[in-house]
Amino acid sequence: MKVSETGLSKEELKDLASKYMNETFKRFDFIADSGNGMYITAENGDKYLDFMGGIAVNATGHCNKRVVEAIKKQAETMIHASGYCYTLPQIMLAKLICESIGMDKIVYQNSGAEANEAMIKLARKFGTDNYGPERYKIVTAANSFHGRTMATLFATGQPNSAIQNGYAPMIQGLSYAEYNNLESFKAACDENTIAIMVEPIQGEGGVIPATKEFLQGLRDFCDEKGMLLLFDEVQTGWGRTGELMGYMAYDVKPDILSMAKAMGGGMPIGAICTTDKIIKSFGPGAHGTTFGGNPVCCAASYAEITEIIENKLCDNAREVGDYFRNELKMLPSVKEVRGMGMLIGVEFDKDIATEVKYLAADKGLLITAVRPSVIRMAPALNATKEDCDKAFEILNQTVNEVLSK
Repeated sequence: MKVSETGLSKEELKDLASKYMNETFKRFDFIADSGNGMYITAENGDKYLDFMGGIAVNATGHCNKRVVEAIKKQAETMIHASGYCYTLPQIMLAKLICESIGMDKIVYQNSGAEANEAMIKLARKFGTDNYGPERYKIVTAANSFHGRTMATLFATGQPNSAIQNGYAPMIQGLSYAEYNNLESFKAACDENTIAIMVEPIQGEGGVIPATKEFLQGLRDFCDEKGMLLLFDEVQTGWGRTGELMGYMAYDVKPDILSMAKAMGGGMPIGAICTTDKIIKSFGPGAHGTTFGGNPVCCAASYAEITEIIENKLCDNAREVGDYFRNELKMLPSVKEVRGMGMLIGVEFDKDIATEVKYLAADKGLLITAVRPSVIRMAPALNATKEDCDKAFEILNQTVNEVLSK
């Protein structure tokens, strides 16, 4: 669908959105009419350099040719079957993913939140199956973000936030410890704890990478106590950190990991991967999904992941990401630049992140704000140094303008 085909103006379309859609955040003031590569084109032809990347989704850029062709071809063949049917895209994608990241089994989902929900369910079921009904507790990190389903919103370590307010009572067995503090996690666990769940990099928490010592310490502690280590790789997976999966940058392998976002090339798909032993707890009737493993979504994912691997986009993410982070240190009022690969956060010494986000959009650059003083960028893995120079130029103008007020 194109705006020009409707006969409606931008303001008329915005009025329709306001009338029929529930708005929970302020949108940018344009209609995203098309996308190509690093850019979104608005209804009036204006182009926006997308360093938000659909919030870490568009790993190979907008409308990547390989992904688009895969979607077209599969949509003409079969759009949806059921879980009772074998489909080729499901099977081939399962093989590609498991062999690429060294896991035994995959369980398809439709989003990151569903993937994390499935990961929590599997860990608790494994605890019950192997140790008894009391072994169900899971410790997550303060300031984490894991989703907005009932289990994942309480796994999210942001109590008294809009994410959790009004949804009490909290699901039993979930508690929080301080990120990057091994002793805090040890203290939060007891004999009924079955798992620890963390992000290799806290994205919504301010783009805070884990230390290698922290993740290795969690791995050793889980092994010692017979607990599972769960990694939420919804945002860090599939090249975002400069490795296929974030855990590979740390050489610390989890027992279960979740994925979504960059996995689908823009199509809604998620999954968890685990071992042959652990997956046995998801026996008949224990878990399921109608749309998980949809043929069109799996075809898109197969194309997206193949594009990332064949074109060595992880290497580009590391090289260009390092270049961009060094460049960003020259922005005014910068307190710290953080991240890995193409997941980048800039913390300012003032609470200007939201204002910077919207003013940058007015100037043609799309970013997001994750904390009052922190902006986050997750551009396509094939972004160039020239793209970064352009983003820096707009950001520099934007920050200076905000600070001058």
